Amino acid sequence: MEFHVWEPVYERILADFGFDRAADERARDRLASMVEPFEFDTLPDFDGATVAVAGAGPTLAGEAERAAGADFVVAASSATATLHDAGVDVDLAVTDLDGTPERVAAMSHEGLPVAVHAHGDNLDALERWVPEIAGERLLPTTQAEPTGAVRNFGGFTDGDRAAFLADALGAERLTFPGWSFDDPDVGEMKARKLRWAERLLYWLETRREERFGVLDGRRERLELP
Repeated sequence: MEFHVWEPVYERILADFGFDRAADERARDRLASMVEPFEFDTLPDFDGATVAVAGAGPTLAGEAERAAGADFVVAASSATATLHDAGVDVDLAVTDLDGTPERVAAMSHEGLPVAVHAHGDNLDALERWVPEIAGERLLPTTQAEPTGAVRNFGGFTDGDRAAFLADALGAERLTFPGWSFDDPDVGEMKARKLRWAERLLYWLETRREERFGVLDGRRERLELP
């Protein structure tokens, strides 16, 4: 996604949450200083493939076989460890280094590519965990304007960023095991982020001219961002 397309949505997210764009840019710049450019030819070829975008919701363990049935799996944050423990291969992890960063870092040294996201609230996590991730397996991302080796594919939460990344890599069809927009166990901030994730997936399916099953029964109340 070109940044000029993403930027108006990004500005709405910043305004809604009161986030500081300058803080995002500082984290982006720090990440850029810690990494080398990512070699995209090391990723699987998603062209024409069905890609499972695995969310870290409470249903994921019970939907592991559904994820395994896709051609490839892109996992959000701690979904990576959940699927690994269920015997499901993950082809790409997407994380802002919350959840289980130690597991993701260890798996990077076994060959797992990891899209590491920098934002204004995770500078300490970047300092702690980026050095632990295999450098050639680290794809650096931002929600601000891309710079240097740091890329912006669109998206806000780990889950919807994973979907936007799979789209950018050429996936033909996306499925969504482990997603729960109405998890009663999350706090208000996480619930607000999930509402944005829902809207962003609606935008993505509209752009792709695809219907994501995870949005069935929900589209009627959604607005494009």
